[in-house]
Amino acid sequence: MGKIVAIANQKGGVGKTTTAMNLAASLAVLEFKTLVIDADPQANTTSGLGQDPKEIENSIYECMVDGIEITSIIMKTDMEHLDLVPSHIDLVGAEVEMINLENREEKMRQVIGEVKDRYDFIIIDCSPSLGLITINALTAANSVIIPVQCEYFALEGLGKLLNTIKIIQTRLNPDLEIEGILLTMYDVRLRLSNQVVEEVKIHFKNMVFDTIIPRNVKLGESPSFGLPVIAFDAEGKGALAYLNLANEIAERNGLVKVN
Repeated sequence: MGKIVAIANQKGGVGKTTTAMNLAASLAVLEFKTLVIDADPQANTTSGLGQDPKEIENSIYECMVDGIEITSIIMKTDMEHLDLVPSHIDLVGAEVEMINLENREEKMRQVIGEVKDRYDFIIIDCSPSLGLITINALTAANSVIIPVQCEYFALEGLGKLLNTIKIIQTRLNPDLEIEGILLTMYDVRLRLSNQVVEEVKIHFKNMVFDTIIPRNVKLGESPSFGLPVIAFDAEGKGALAYLNLANEIAERNGLVKVN
């Protein structure tokens, strides 16, 4: 049965989508059967994996609101072992449409339930908010990865997210765990980056992944080619960092990794 991991932080620009698509691709390279779900109306994971969101007829939105089966919308990517559930702009309206539905916080859990035994990992890219879609993702997930950028105000809003996670653990998903806090956009040359790493590790200790994602040009370029960085610049620092993260997660979950 697949492990469902949400990538969440209500703060924008912290590397959620970059992490979702590149972690999923790296897990696939390690030969774990992986599904990435784009639950962000901006649909950047969808376009970053080579699909045009404007041409998407059905997305995770239709599954949650209209009851369309997720199996009918899963798309193959160019990578073996990696599948995609796409998003499009209509997901913005899902929160309004779902407001009066019974068990509205559990719609994504019900949708994913149809396929979770087909994959080793299911990665959910959440939108930069703590709205109903993100709450759905956290309710469906076994664990959550929180990307934190190595910049000023890095810890801003983190308390609010952790509080939301605690509420979800209490009311909706008692099994939800924090997989880890992931430091992103690290620049070894900047004293501030090093201070943030130190501060986050002091605050959160073992919750912080050993892997740190560097600020890297190729990580920014690869989505414009519709490719994860491991298919765009396999030997680069960005690709190796996400491969290390995938290995670290596999090890933490007691899974055999492929070298």
